[in-house]
Amino acid sequence: MAEHRITTPISDDVIETLRAGDTVYITGYLYTGRDSAHKKLIDLINEGKDLPIEVEGQLIYYVGPTPARPGKPIGSAGPTTSYRMDSFAPTLHRLGIKGTIGKGSRNEEVKESLQKYKAVYLAAVGGAGALISKSIEEAEVIAYPELGPEAIRRVKVKEFPCIVINDMYGGDLYQEGKKQYKIE
Repeated sequence: MAEHRITTPISDDVIETLRAGDTVYITGYLYTGRDSAHKKLIDLINEGKDLPIEVEGQLIYYVGPTPARPGKPIGSAGPTTSYRMDSFAPTLHRLGIKGTIGKGSRNEEVKESLQKYKAVYLAAVGGAGALISKSIEEAEVIAYPELGPEAIRRVKVKEFPCIVINDMYGGDLYQEGKKQYKIE
């Protein structure tokens, strides 16, 4: 298992180097969003309208951060459970999203989409929101402020820590772990 330092936006060449189990440190910009924001994005796509975010080569972090303390760009920013975005992810992959970050496993449709569109699913450590927020240098609401913590933010990150769970080759760290320990 390798360690990678990557900068957004991400190209197919970078995605091709990532394998399930690899550690990734991201520098650049991420978008945040959860189920309510994703539904709004998909509604825009279905209506043929422009999205409020650039999707090509980008990453979306599934998070609803707590309010920022004075002098900080963001509050605790731990990942939310990813399966709630499973119905939206393939459409966003098709449009150019190169990865999503959350916690928990993804369904088969999402895993197939990662392979088809050269993308990855990354996990951030659940329960470590205060620690993760230290890698966030800036945060700006750019769409759907009415959603409060679930608004879409553009966050600037430095050395944002993740682990590749699902790669574009069909690798699945969760399944590999179960096999290693013969867990059914």
